[in-house]
Amino acid sequence: MAKFFGTNGIRGVFDEDFTLEFVHDMTLAIGTYFGKGPVLIGYDGRESSPLLCKIVSSALNSIGIDCNVAGIVPTPCLEFAVKSLGYSGGLMITASHNPPQYNGIKPCANDGVEISREDELIIEDIYLNKSWLGKPVTWGVTGTENRAIETYLKGIISHIDSKRIESKNFKVVLDLGNGAQAVSAPNFCELLGCETFLVNPNIDGTFPGRGSEPTPQNLSELSKTVIENNADVGIAFDGDGDRSIFCDNRGEILTGDKSALILTQHILKNNPNSLIVTCLNSGSNIEVLAEKFNSKVIRTKVGSVEVSRKMVPTDALIGFEENGGYMYGKHNQVRDGCMTLALMLDLLAVSDKSLSEEIARLPASYTTKDKVSCSSDKVPKLISSLKEEFPNSDTSDGIKIIIDPKNWVMIRPSGTEPIVRVYAEAESQEKLDTLMTEYLEKVNSIISR
Repeated sequence: MAKFFGTNGIRGVFDEDFTLEFVHDMTLAIGTYFGKGPVLIGYDGRESSPLLCKIVSSALNSIGIDCNVAGIVPTPCLEFAVKSLGYSGGLMITASHNPPQYNGIKPCANDGVEISREDELIIEDIYLNKSWLGKPVTWGVTGTENRAIETYLKGIISHIDSKRIESKNFKVVLDLGNGAQAVSAPNFCELLGCETFLVNPNIDGTFPGRGSEPTPQNLSELSKTVIENNADVGIAFDGDGDRSIFCDNRGEILTGDKSALILTQHILKNNPNSLIVTCLNSGSNIEVLAEKFNSKVIRTKVGSVEVSRKMVPTDALIGFEENGGYMYGKHNQVRDGCMTLALMLDLLAVSDKSLSEEIARLPASYTTKDKVSCSSDKVPKLISSLKEEFPNSDTSDGIKIIIDPKNWVMIRPSGTEPIVRVYAEAESQEKLDTLMTEYLEKVNSIISR
């Protein structure tokens, strides 16, 4: 088991468990794993990020590795630039959707995809044994990389029918969440001739607008702005811009599962016989949709690393998570909020229906999730107690209690916060509400014993 890497990179509270000394030494381990430069560094808008960038770059230089700093960029922008511009690896300084006091490091390999779970353990071993590279013959140097955003946007546009989208003069609402997509998503919409309305547009690491994680509960401003401006679509990004939650033209916030279904259907129409990778906690309708297009679904543990690293060797076309993380393999096998917006605009450009009408044609889907505060020391008791009660459950990632394919509950510890997440799907809203009430009570009861 990884000691420092969680579901998505390494995260902690800045200057408490995520100290300058820890970041310096962990960077030495990551640099040793990369073996050579140049390495591309990017960061989100958190207040601690510029300082951490200096620590990271100087640590790499101290073991002879050159690096370039891209500045504030979305995580998928950094990842695409690593792949496209010939870097040995990348380091994104971000804590994604975590609260402002957190920060983190997310390494990506030279293929522009987050490193594998196996490679995370290799880095941790280097760190724990302090077996990093020694004093170099020559110190590394730090430069700047000014091509990242332009390279990223050109890459995205190459995968869509930009002329058709331009001809539609779409109205788009962007809830930038005071996060990193502020440097790219508005420019992208401008390139496509969209009339754009911005919510929470200024980069601010305290995330004063609605917090760093877009949830149905905190996107009322997005919904209101879509309705007021008669917009075709709205989208909200998380802090580092790799996840996206959509709002339809009627102001309804879509679950990650629903937007993934509509986008997957759009892509598979022209790409049947494809492979889709998603996590255990995504809804069951994806299998129904895949079968319609003679395609196949592979399920993984929860986490974008699990999905991304399964997509690479299988050459999967599509990957997604229920939290709004969508991956388009022809661009890059990583979550990408701006690429996802591009696909949605591409869908709307070829449709004669509004987004709400397109969504209404999908098979009915009833999914939800919640979270319960839970310290890590209580997790083993929670999972083992549930396993005793439901011995035939899937325990490959937390526990998934399957009543039947359309009715299930999954409980797993978060890899980024001291909570357990509870996911559920049911055949009706009434059944879903009952399931969630029952299992939230059950989880709280076991934890409080």
